[in-house]
Amino acid sequence: MARPQGKLMDPIRSPIAAASSFHRSAVTHLQQGVTLAHRNGISRRFLLTLLTSTAAIPDGNESRKALLQEYLKKSKENKEKNDKERLDDYYKRNYMDYFGLIEGPAREKKEEERTESEKRILEWLDKNK
Repeated sequence: MARPQGKLMDPIRSPIAAASSFHRSAVTHLQQGVTLAHRNGISRRFLLTLLTSTAAIPDGNESRKALLQEYLKKSKENKEKNDKERLDDYYKRNYMDYFGLIEGPAREKKEEERTESEKRILEWLDKNK
């Protein structure tokens, strides 16, 4: 059943359509904001932290706000550790196969014949297997 142009959805008669229309609109606006933030050099993680810390909770109580502040504080304290873990995980996912291809020929060489990069790759593979 087609709805006339310019008429709002009736949430009583068609709650799913009204909700999905609302969510599509919200997602569109959020995507535009994220795209704009990326162009200005702001990461998604920073946006999430910003939205969480500045969001007004209309019927929230002080314990919720205190919990959010505690999470924000922990996130700031562990930022370096989390960044290092994320980078290590990235290397493991993206370089393990490539370094594995280099491993065979590099291990066959004598220690003094290996290049500096081959030595570092073998060290990395030994540490991350």
